[in-house]
Amino acid sequence: MELTTTRLLFTPYSSPRRPVAVPFTTTACSSDSHSLRLPFAQTLQSETLKTLEWSSVCKQLSSFTSTSMGLGVARDADIPIGKTPAESRKLLDQTTAAVLAAEYRQWDLSGIEDVSAIVESARKGELLTIGEICTVRRMLSASRKVGEELEVAAAAGGRDSFGRYSPLLEILYDCDFCMDLERKIEYCVECNLSIILDRASEDLEIIRSERKSNMEELDSLLKEVSGHVFRAGGIDRPLITKRRSRMCVGIRASHRYLLSGGLVLSVSSSGATYFMEPKEAIELNNMEVRLSNAERDEEIAILSLLTSEIADAGIQIKHILDRVIEIDLAFARASYARWLNGVCPTLSSDHSDGSCAEADHVRLVDIESIRHPLLLESSVGHPGDVAASNSPHFANLNNSMRGLTSSDYSGTSSDFPVPVDIKIERGTKVVVISGPNTGGKTASMKTLGLASLMSKAGMYLPAKDSPRVPWFDLILADIGDHQSLEQNLSTFSGHISRICKILDVASTESLVLIDEIGSGTDPSEGVALSVSILQYLKNRIHLAVVTTHYADLTLLKEDRRFENAAMEFSLKTLQPTYRILWGSTGDSNALNIAKSIGFDGEIIERAKEWVERLRPERQQERKGFLYQSLLEERDHLKAQAEKAASLHVEVMNLYQESQNNHEELQNQAEGKKDEGSLYGPLLQTSKNTVDLRGMRVEEAAIELDMAISSRGSYSVIFIIHGMGTGAVKERVLEILKNHPRVAKYEQESSLNYGCTVAYIS
Repeated sequence: MELTTTRLLFTPYSSPRRPVAVPFTTTACSSDSHSLRLPFAQTLQSETLKTLEWSSVCKQLSSFTSTSMGLGVARDADIPIGKTPAESRKLLDQTTAAVLAAEYRQWDLSGIEDVSAIVESARKGELLTIGEICTVRRMLSASRKVGEELEVAAAAGGRDSFGRYSPLLEILYDCDFCMDLERKIEYCVECNLSIILDRASEDLEIIRSERKSNMEELDSLLKEVSGHVFRAGGIDRPLITKRRSRMCVGIRASHRYLLSGGLVLSVSSSGATYFMEPKEAIELNNMEVRLSNAERDEEIAILSLLTSEIADAGIQIKHILDRVIEIDLAFARASYARWLNGVCPTLSSDHSDGSCAEADHVRLVDIESIRHPLLLESSVGHPGDVAASNSPHFANLNNSMRGLTSSDYSGTSSDFPVPVDIKIERGTKVVVISGPNTGGKTASMKTLGLASLMSKAGMYLPAKDSPRVPWFDLILADIGDHQSLEQNLSTFSGHISRICKILDVASTESLVLIDEIGSGTDPSEGVALSVSILQYLKNRIHLAVVTTHYADLTLLKEDRRFENAAMEFSLKTLQPTYRILWGSTGDSNALNIAKSIGFDGEIIERAKEWVERLRPERQQERKGFLYQSLLEERDHLKAQAEKAASLHVEVMNLYQESQNNHEELQNQAEGKKDEGSLYGPLLQTSKNTVDLRGMRVEEAAIELDMAISSRGSYSVIFIIHGMGTGAVKERVLEILKNHPRVAKYEQESSLNYGCTVAYIS
């Protein structure tokens, strides 16, 4: 078979597409605003994925992949997430088709190896080994067989099956499986033995034939010579071996005369035995060396041609690998659906405000009895254990589709996690969830976020019936404590900073999740800010879900775009039930929870008294106390301001006096040889030290200014500002830099932390 450029059986795919996991799009806007929003959106989306523990869900999914490529993509949380509603529905259709295919037979793609590194080596011009070339052949063969077997499975189910299998068949529809390349490798190489076949080229076949004849003649000659040596007592038994790549015979050193004219190629370690090449074998050995080298050169030429063929087919091979990953992930999602007893969600992408009578019968979000997927492991087992216990894990999916759409939440497995119903009516823009701590508000909100992500990624939901979820372009969450000492952010500042970014990038297709909105600051201001944020959001996003302990936020329900929900709390058991009561408002039940934990009864009773004091009818009295406190604070600040003004006048007088003496002091300094001699030795004493620690910034500034003005010419001041927040230090450096009497200053060093030295002119 002649090695030429591979003839493609199908039209090659010109732009291979690897699945990506950037689950984000933006609404139409100007190019400038789009470029500004893009980095924020990417960052916030990545942080949201981390907050919702999306990587843990992908890790669960990875247990059901068959190929190393699919495993890597899932473990890296790089699985494809639809960037449009159409893409997400396509992924769901692939999952449904994979569920159907799993009913027909077991599907195992583990034979498809990742050859991307091999192809890259070939494209760099590196010579591939026989093993690497055979790996490419196995990948091509296994990938092609998957497509053929899918077609067989579709045909076995009748005419209607092709439509149901089509989402999987379409993945491999335009793949060029490089059958010419596969056949050439098979023709040239015996992969089971890892050898190049004689038929690979005409020259190789001739060389090997000549080498075989030459070796037969050489072997016959050496056997005759070795027998002669043996019969003459020159060796204990006939010995034919190879030394220095040449065939020879063994002979005692004392009998080397038997091989007159022969060459000694080697000597045994004891020196008793020589390995000699008979003179009659010299030419035959020379021929063997020449033919062996020619054979090796021809094999390298064949491997080089096959390497070139693989490099030329690199784009097609990469496209095949990308499509194999899609197939693998589709089957993994199907197996994952069985593991969590999932059902296929319905994705909606319309934004009706509820005015259409037809839309009034369909909820915006309608999910019944959904469980958090990361909490399911306690009841159904770890997915890795399930996959490991049955390596052909798809064989366990041979039950009917009805098993995926109906679940029996009975027995122990239903105790945890508690399923929740998420029912949000069409036209609702903001949902406010109230209720006790540890009641499940945050977990329920995270469950909605994960359900939206899983639907976008083509994954079934651990719920009942037919869940309905909108398609969101962005899922943005502010959950958890964003306190940062490094960025000087308090808990409240961290939350507000993140919410501000969310408001900048959210669109009318976005889902916003905010936990404990407005918390971490004065309750009255927290409520006011929260109301303003929610009023702003209602016109700019598709849906927002927030949790709160502020009862005032539930009053927003007067607007039909707002909805309330509460986490149920059992007053009998004093324990949360983790169920959502839609349309209700919930109490925090902080005192009941504290009592159940074991707080002293006196503390609880005193807290109840304070609750009574803070009732609405007591608010006017509380406002009076607050007003009086503000007046006292105002008077105190006014007195401090007057004192500061008086000090400022004194400082300016001292400054003016020092300016008058400045010229005289400069004249006195003339004649000095260097600046170091003007100031003398640096010696810190109590008289030349200014300690600013514990002072406020402005107070420290006044103190330092007075100290500088009071010092004589060519003196030194040691200014101790400490470490602290750095605010006092920054003010000190600013004053020293701009003060006319400061000739220079030396900042703190490794031997003198928290102290700056100033040289007064």
